[in-house]
Amino acid sequence: MPDPVLVTGATGFVGSAVCRHLLQQGLPVRALHRPTSDLSALEGLPVERRVGDILDPASLARAISGTRWVFHVAAQAAYWRQSPEQVIRSAVDGTRNIVHACLQSGVQRLILTSSQAALGVPERGELLTEAHTFNLPAKRFPYGYAKCQAEIEALALAGSRLGVVIVSPSIVLGAGDLHQISGALVVQAARGRTFLYTGGGTNIVHIDDVAAGHLAAAERGRPGERYILGGENLTHQQLFTLLAEVVGGRPPWLRLPDWAIEPAATSLDLARRILPMPLDGNQLRLSRYRLFCDTAKARDELGLVRPRSARQAIVEALAWYRARGVI
Repeated sequence: MPDPVLVTGATGFVGSAVCRHLLQQGLPVRALHRPTSDLSALEGLPVERRVGDILDPASLARAISGTRWVFHVAAQAAYWRQSPEQVIRSAVDGTRNIVHACLQSGVQRLILTSSQAALGVPERGELLTEAHTFNLPAKRFPYGYAKCQAEIEALALAGSRLGVVIVSPSIVLGAGDLHQISGALVVQAARGRTFLYTGGGTNIVHIDDVAAGHLAAAERGRPGERYILGGENLTHQQLFTLLAEVVGGRPPWLRLPDWAIEPAATSLDLARRILPMPLDGNQLRLSRYRLFCDTAKARDELGLVRPRSARQAIVEALAWYRARGVI
């Protein structure tokens, strides 16, 4: 029996998918979760559950002891629902604690789940690649800044003593997004709330392709390197039109011009003080950019197959939410 593999953030959307994929490959999985975590994403999975917190070094030492690989997936993914200080502390301090625990326990490899957000924004007409670095003020996008700083921290601390491989998923969709992180797009479309779009764009990747990319990074990734786990590049108009087709709604019909984004973002942040919102002003500000990705490096070095379509990811997410009565 091989040594177990630890997954932090195992009860989340990406973390639970990584657990399932590892189990399918016959690997024993140790799932780290907080005492208050909703464990429904792990229901039926034969994992070894360990209670702990990435901000509690003692609990990490116990959880990581005896493992050969660690997948550090835990994050404040719903960053717009948290304070910037919480987002940065969780990403940077949590990653520092993980690396220290890995070094103390003799872990062979750490797969660090970062994000496309850590790559910043490209020039007009340019695709994001692994060579890009975060190029926005921290306060403009605390999550992207936090992820970038976590990468820097991990590589600096690990040095040559620990093989750190970084994976950077884009916008992840599919079945199982219990907390409606990216899945909020599907839920809002089903409720008829995606009529407004901006001139930017994004990359949509299927959850199963992200999970497969994590394992490929563990098996074939080069230490010290990062790999974008992406799927299909779509403008926001294309994405919202596709969402409307899948949910049976009306296509987007109102474009928010670039000049109106800043005042709209300011108004959104004011409204968030009173009402819960599915996004914040910084997200709206970023929506003017076309955050398209070049995934050639991950395909070539990790041997990833052709990604599933954005349509398939949306269809499966919609079916999952409908089966649970969310929409």
